[in-house]
This record gives sequence, C-alpha cells and structure tokens, in this order.
Amino acid sequence: MMLLRRAASAAALLATVLPLSVAPSAHAAGPDGCRTSASAPLDAEQARLADPRTAALVERGGLGDFVRRFPAGLCSARTPAEAGRLADSWGESLWQASVRRAQGQRPGGDLAPGDDRPLYWARLAMTAAIARWQPEFAVDRAALRARFEDASRGLVNNAFRAAPGVRRVFVSGFDPFGLDAEIRRANPSGSAVLQLNGRRVTLADGSPAEIRAVVLPVRYADFDAGMVERAFAPRLAAGPAQAHAVTTVSQGYPGKFTLEAWAGRARSADPYPDNRQVLSGGTRERPVTAPGMGPGPEFIPTTLPADAVTDAVQSPYPVLLNTAVTEIPAGGTTPVDRAEGPTPGSRAVAGGGGGYLSNEVAYRSNRLRGELAPQLPGGHLHTPVLTGLPADPQQLTGPEFERNESAIAAEVRAVLEHVGVRR
Repeated sequence: MMLLRRAASAAALLATVLPLSVAPSAHAAGPDGCRTSASAPLDAEQARLADPRTAALVERGGLGDFVRRFPAGLCSARTPAEAGRLADSWGESLWQASVRRAQGQRPGGDLAPGDDRPLYWARLAMTAAIARWQPEFAVDRAALRARFEDASRGLVNNAFRAAPGVRRVFVSGFDPFGLDAEIRRANPSGSAVLQLNGRRVTLADGSPAEIRAVVLPVRYADFDAGMVERAFAPRLAAGPAQAHAVTTVSQGYPGKFTLEAWAGRARSADPYPDNRQVLSGGTRERPVTAPGMGPGPEFIPTTLPADAVTDAVQSPYPVLLNTAVTEIPAGGTTPVDRAEGPTPGSRAVAGGGGGYLSNEVAYRSNRLRGELAPQLPGGHLHTPVLTGLPADPQQLTGPEFERNESAIAAEVRAVLEHVGVRR
C-alpha cells in the first residue's frame, strides 16, 4: 500500500517537474514524421544501458517518466534552436527533480532518497535518445548533448540566492564509475552534493550558509572540453554570486575521509579507463598534461582549513590530511613517492588524489581559483569507498548500503560546515 501511495503522489507531482514543452502523449514515437534509429551507435558508457538493472534503478528512483517522455519531447522540436531550448529545459528539470528527490521533497520509487544512481542512469538513457533521434533538419548532436549534460548536472540556473550575511559554499561531486566491475555502484560524492544543493546550513561558527553543487562526469573528454572551468568560473568570478569557499569531492579510500594537501598537474592513471573506456595516455612512468589545461604550477596546495576540519570532524569516519604526492624530481627521470609533499622543481606525476580525474578536478578548479579568487579557500575531499551492496547481484540496494551512503553524506556536510566559516 505504501508503494501505491508513493506512486500516486509521484504522478500528481509529475506535471510540476517535467518541462512544459511536452504534455503527456499516447504517442511514444512523437509527432508524425519523427524518426528514431535503434541502430544508432552508442558509446561504451551508453551501451551499459542494455543491462536491465539500469532501467530498474531509474524506475525505482521515480524518474522513469523522464526517460519515457523525452523521445516525444525531442520529436516536438522543429528547428535546431528549439532542440537546444528543449535540451536545456529537460536537463534542468531532471536535475531539479533529482535534487528534490535526494532531499526528500519528491516522492516516488522505493530507493533511498539520497541514492545518486537514478539520476545517472536516467541522464544516460536520455543521451541515448539524443543519439537515436533522427530529425528532419540538421542538428549538431554533440552540442545538443553537451547542453543537456550541463543542465542535468547543475551547471545551469543554479546560482546562489542573494542574501546578506549568508556565506556561499560551492561543491562538486562525481558520477558512479568502475561500472564494468559492478554495475550497481553508486558514488557517495554525487549522493552528498545532491542532498546539499540549494540547502541552507549553519556553519561551525554559527553563521548561515548556502551550498550549491554540481555532479561531474567521469570522462576525460568532458574535462578536455572545459566542463570543470564552466562549472567553477561563475562561482569564482567577482560579484554578489561569488562563493566564499569551493571544495571538490570524490570517492577515495576505504574507511576514511582525506583532505588532499596537493593537487598535481598530470594525468597518470592508465591503464584505468574512464566511464567510456577511454584512457588518458598518461602512466606513472610517463605522465601527461591534459588538453586545454591553462598555465599553472606542477602542484597546487590546498587552502582549506585542514586543521579545523581534522580537529572537529572524526565520526563515524576519521578525517585525515594526506600530504603524499608522486613526482619526478628535478633533473630526474624516475617517479618517486613523497610522503610530505613535492620537492622544488619537480614534475607532477600524481597528487594526493592520484593521477585520475579526482586529482584533476582539484587541480583545474584550484588553478582557476588562483586566477580569479586566490583569497578563497579551496581544495579536495575524498570520501570513504561506499560499501554494503547485497551479495545477490539482482538486489540493487540494502540496509547496510543505505546506512553507509547516508553516513558519508552527513559527514561531507559536517566537513563543509567547517570549510565555509569566515577566516
């Protein structure tokens, strides 16, 4: 009975969430003349949608109507400009619905509200619909997808509210990754920021603060195209919407949080691929610099109040400052691990967050912060690895998994309540 009541409530709320450009239609294929191609090529990330558990995660998260109605929405576009506006509208609506769901404001489905997987798989299914859409006019499919991605990740119409005396904290999380090994995986950083976006919190010094957030993809190409800079630049630019602190968050090590003391300039995570099975081209022995990376030092130090955080936040997981890096010393050719940070003149191989995208988001955002707002605190937080999935691969969630996800999100909030205080 409870599930039936939830479903009824979700149906009643749907009209206030889905874009107004598409009304409910009995014609799933859209208007006459609209075509889709089931044989359109999908990328390696979209190809995982063939696993029926991905659709189950969307349905059990109450977001199935977005996926079902989006093809008809695309078919309603008559020009490239209309298609672009539609991508913006649907993407923003998916983001808003997912935030409300994560914060317990949108009923529907039986997954825990903070579960980030419904947004991930719904977004991916909707990008597959863009790939399959065959309009009767020329369309830049890559640009259309990019607009939808930005809007569905919180990069659009997600500015801080103007409120005197309210501190502003901006934070980013990530999509699930490592899905070929376990397709049920979630990402606690994505879950945490969905639960925090737009929230008013009380900081450790008693002052009010507003948190705004984005969820970034685990894809090298999006970083190469400047998504991190598009996300952070509006929050770092001088003016009434400037953040007072910025923090990137990703999943890190088992059983502990780490504040990363150093972000390195290099990519060096191969042979570990991104969510599209793409490699960076950089290894520990031969690190590379990402395309499109602006000028900056080999290592950037955190300016987050590490002592205040580690002194105050230690439960249920310890929070540690990680000062380790990997470098190629000045004049050398062989990588060396350094427990206490880089040495002068060295070349970066890996920051405390390694040589993957969690390190790179820290480097990119703090390189930009150094250009636009060097006085602001900024850095990177690694969460514990989210564990607790049931042993049965057909069970998508379980009590231990949900408890762990909730505990990590709560501790991320506690960390941010110390990061955002006035210094």
